[in-house]
Amino acid sequence: MKQNPNKRPAFGGALAVAAMFCALAAGPAVSAAPKVGQPVPEFRVTTLDGKPLDADALRGKVTLVHFWATWCPPCVAEMPALDKFYREHRQEGFEVVAISMDDDGDQAKVREFTKRFAFPVAMKSATKVDGFGRLWALPLSFLIDRNAFVRKTEWTGAEAIDAASLDRLVVPLLSP
Repeated sequence: MKQNPNKRPAFGGALAVAAMFCALAAGPAVSAAPKVGQPVPEFRVTTLDGKPLDADALRGKVTLVHFWATWCPPCVAEMPALDKFYREHRQEGFEVVAISMDDDGDQAKVREFTKRFAFPVAMKSATKVDGFGRLWALPLSFLIDRNAFVRKTEWTGAEAIDAASLDRLVVPLLSP
């Protein structure tokens, strides 16, 4: 029997099921990460102490949206510098929203680790942060100015958060 070269073979049942499973496992499409100069994407979090925060509530503040995890050594290493800077500059309108990417089962571990820090912390499961794109590396931070525009994107462990980087990138945005 001669095959028609223009006709594609039908997928077998097992292959079709596997392809469908992969598409479903990938989940819904994730929007692209915001670019510098774009408005901050919509986001909502509920902090570990039950307080809601969203982009509108933080308008007028310089905000660092910071994705991290307790199992991430670079994340753990930069948290004290972030906390120190937050304590020194929150009266000037600096805010941090630290979003833990730990599993919900590790919430007690997250609470224990972050109890010494002054900034608000939320678990990923208590957030709506789809507008920040694929969270491809940790730590991952986005810096937002007082007018709700993104000023630094994809601030990752390759460029650690430390006193010098915070002074260089955040302090100019705090000036009225």
